[in-house]
Parts: sequence; structure tokens; C-alpha cells
Amino acid sequence: MCHDCTALDGTPAAAGASRRSFARFLAAGAGLTVLAACTPDAPAQVAPSSSSPSAVPTATSASPVTVTASESPTAAVGPAAQAPVPPSPAAALPRQFSLTDPASPWLVVNKHRPLVPADYVPADLMQPNVPLTVSGEAALLNSTTAAAAEAMFAAAAQDGVSITLASGYRSYSTQVATYNGYVAARGQADADTASARPGYSEHQTGWSFDIGDGGGACGFQPCFADQPAAVWAKANGHRFGFIVRYPWMFHPITGYYYEPWHLRYIGVEAATDMASRGISTLEEYFGVEAAPGYP
Repeated sequence: MCHDCTALDGTPAAAGASRRSFARFLAAGAGLTVLAACTPDAPAQVAPSSSSPSAVPTATSASPVTVTASESPTAAVGPAAQAPVPPSPAAALPRQFSLTDPASPWLVVNKHRPLVPADYVPADLMQPNVPLTVSGEAALLNSTTAAAAEAMFAAAAQDGVSITLASGYRSYSTQVATYNGYVAARGQADADTASARPGYSEHQTGWSFDIGDGGGACGFQPCFADQPAAVWAKANGHRFGFIVRYPWMFHPITGYYYEPWHLRYIGVEAATDMASRGISTLEEYFGVEAAPGYP
């Protein structure tokens, strides 16, 4: 996630500088027309892979529960027009999981929905057997996400596409240091456009990770959307339970600008249902309020 993955947490300085420049550009108040002008055209659609996905285990770390009334839909602002978030399509799925338990694959964490507890640590962190460009905690995922990532990376490789794991788990303490570094350098208002506050980052859950292209081009930059890894993952990720968490032009709902590198595991059933229904964000799919900024 570009907003909390920079040179401050170990990313190469050149990539960090480009992301900081991009974040400052967005924070400066540039309109969507200007933003569109400096973002790559939508990548050409790639047909789903013919490779058969490996078996991906269903997440069992959280007990199935029904979405409760406290998690019912509220008003949200869409990227193209103001409209309420529709009733949750996820309610039609045979299995239901918690939207608030950080051990649940359906967890929704955003600028309105912090992790509880704030210093949550997944109990089953492990390093997946995939190509890595990072080490230490950043190379870890929870066990369910790791297994799904291994299956997805292998299928991509069979199609001639090289995907790398560029940033995985990030602990609460790491996020504190990263966010405080932004605040010290820029002030809190600007920091909130570039970094998740501690306890609000998907990376802390083990359910999310950032990908890179094996060719090394455009890491954490808008042009990454045109790289083979990003195009393949967008077209095929749902077959392994992944979505692009921060899609193009949905920042009024998600709170973050387009990040074609940031993937989130929610399970094959839910990810495939989102793809088939053309639903772009977890907020819309699970019927929770938009989170463009912190309350």
C-alpha cells in the first residue's frame, strides 16, 4: 500500500521518493481530471488464465457469524455520483464471517474502522514460498493468505508472468514509527494522505500484501497498473480469493487512491462473487459506510 509503504519502512529510496512526490501531488488539491492525466490508461484486459488453480484452503481462523445490524449499510459517496451503499450482496453467500474480527477473512479495516485490538498480531504468520523482494516481517502473511498467494503466484508463472511479494505483514510498532516519521516531516494532515495511522492498516492483519512485477518496473508507482503482474492479478486474483483493495477512482469510498499493487484476501467465494457482480470495494460489498477520511 503506497500510503504506508515508503523508504521510512525500508523500501528503496528511489521508490519512496516517487511515491512521496505522487502523494504530495494528490494532497495538493489537484482535481480528478488532472489526476487522470498523470495516471496510466486502464490496462488492456487480459483473459483469465487457463491454468487450473491449486487448492486454496478456506479460512477457518474465525467462527462463521451472520453480519449484524450494527454492520448494516449507511450512506456513502461514490466516485461518480452520490448514492447510498446498497444492501450487502455478501448476505447471499452460504457462509458468513465477521466484519470486525481481525482473524476473519471478511474484516473491513479502513479510516472509520480501526483494528480491535489496535496492536493485533496474527497468530499464524509465516513466510510464503514465493519470490520475495523484502525480508523480515515484511515477508510474512497469515497462513491462509500465504497458501493462496503460493497458488496464485504459481499459476501466474505458468502463464509466463512473474509476480513478487513486495510488502506483506507490518506490525503495529512498525506502523507507529512509519506514521510518526511522516507527521514529523510533513504534519499530521499531510501524513494522513500518505500513511495509515497505527491500528488502521490492512498490512497489520496478515490478509493483505503488495506485489511487484518480476521485471522490476514501476514499483509502487501509477504506471504499475500496466505491468504484466498487475494486469494478470487484476484479471485472475479472484480465482484465488484476492481483490485489488483500492481500485481506480474509488478513493471517496476506500479513503485511498488507486493502488494496483495492493491485494487483499477475502476468500474465493466472496472475491468471485464481487467480480461477477462488478462490485469494486469491500465497503460496497459488505454494506458498510464509506471512509474517505478519519472521523
